Amino acid sequence: MTLSADQPPSGTLRDWIEKRAIGEGSAFVFPEGEESLSWTDLRDTAARIAGYLTSEGIAHGESVAIMMPNGRAAVQCLMGVLYGGFRATMINLVAGQEAIAYALDHSESRFAFVDDSQLEMFRGASGGRITRLDPDGEGTTPLHPVAHQDHALLMYTSGTTGRPKGVVHTQSSLLAGGWTTAIAHALTPEDRGLCVLPICHINGLCVTVMGALVSGGSLAMCPRFSASRFWENIATTGATWFSVVPTIISHLLHSDLDPDATTKDRLRFGRSASSPLSPDVQTAFESRFGVPIIETMGLTETAAQILSNPLPPGERKIGSPGVAFGNEVSILSRDFAPQPAGQEGEVAVRGPNVMREYLKNAQATRDTFTPDGWLRTGDLGRMDDDGYLYITGRLKELIIKGGENIAPREIDEALYSHPDVIEAAAFSRPCDSYGERIEAAVKIDDSSNLSEDELLEICRTRLGAFKCPDHIHFMDELPKGPSGKIQRRLLSEMAMA
Repeated sequence: MTLSADQPPSGTLRDWIEKRAIGEGSAFVFPEGEESLSWTDLRDTAARIAGYLTSEGIAHGESVAIMMPNGRAAVQCLMGVLYGGFRATMINLVAGQEAIAYALDHSESRFAFVDDSQLEMFRGASGGRITRLDPDGEGTTPLHPVAHQDHALLMYTSGTTGRPKGVVHTQSSLLAGGWTTAIAHALTPEDRGLCVLPICHINGLCVTVMGALVSGGSLAMCPRFSASRFWENIATTGATWFSVVPTIISHLLHSDLDPDATTKDRLRFGRSASSPLSPDVQTAFESRFGVPIIETMGLTETAAQILSNPLPPGERKIGSPGVAFGNEVSILSRDFAPQPAGQEGEVAVRGPNVMREYLKNAQATRDTFTPDGWLRTGDLGRMDDDGYLYITGRLKELIIKGGENIAPREIDEALYSHPDVIEAAAFSRPCDSYGERIEAAVKIDDSSNLSEDELLEICRTRLGAFKCPDHIHFMDELPKGPSGKIQRRLLSEMAMA
């Protein structure tokens, strides 16, 4: 069970939890007050919880819902479900009662771990049909056998184009998700990550939690992101890297706080994922804080990471999420033929970290995979001669104005070029003349006097009049999903309300 850069991890999650329990030191620390967990503590707790779940009569591979915010109990329950051979069904705590009710019903969950803070939402969404589990429960029933191809994780997509789809990962693909992170970032047992993203999202769960398990390192876990405590938490926990999203990077850039010299020297890198990072924001962050940002790309369907820029001194290409690590990435034409360097097409991925299926949705599963096994991401991009990918748009987000395809990201980056812009997103609205028109929303620094006319002039200068938004909305906060990714669909709905 040695970690290799060429071969994904073998065995099961139970095997790897047992493997890590041989070592010493903390596995998880909680800088905001909770007691730390060693790998031995975590193994013992996971085994106890697994025995309890088996004694409750939960079948091998059956869904066990988890409705818990980041913290000690959430880690213990997650590892207990995985150790016992059950399907951890992660519930997005901010999805709203209707979406949570759908996930609980569609997953056929009969049992759930629920934090006290989520009880009201759980009762409303479950309708009293699901048994709440006791994290301190015990049982003596022999555990189910576990195999690498068994279901391990069920996570629902955000449902931006209809009902959420339930992404199923196996024991092996979930481990491979942590492995792609570990090999791309050269994680070792001496590394400690900082997790501020929710583990009910694939980034928080696979990149940080699975990354620590596979690498043998440790993780500092916060309940949520806080700009006022971010650098302090890195300092007090001794973190050597962190994983965030572009909106967090932008918020840190606009805060008044800086890391101390010791923290900056210890930090190897920060990692950005979940949506494209504006080159202007990345450059400004690195110039101010002296911490390299590694832009990456991943999906729920690929247990997070598929692409990453190399660590320094390797070549990082600003504006690209990098090259493939641990899997294959290709650019496909409409008829699924591989495209040459420089040619735009749909980004596709194939490898050990790819999901098994969409739960109870055979048609969506078939539509997502090409006949020769490539998973279609829905993203448009091109690859350069060195294998670096550049995302040019998203098939379902393209603004089609007067028959011309316009990628919202182009407008986003123009808006982010102004230093007072903290958040920005372009979106479409119906238009009688062009079919669709372009609008955008921004959040700016509280002390800024930036006007709509100034931002429109930036867009006209950088993009031309045709791609310039017709209107820019100034907002206190842009709507975001659990990972911090801005939701364009909701912006469009809000603008039309």
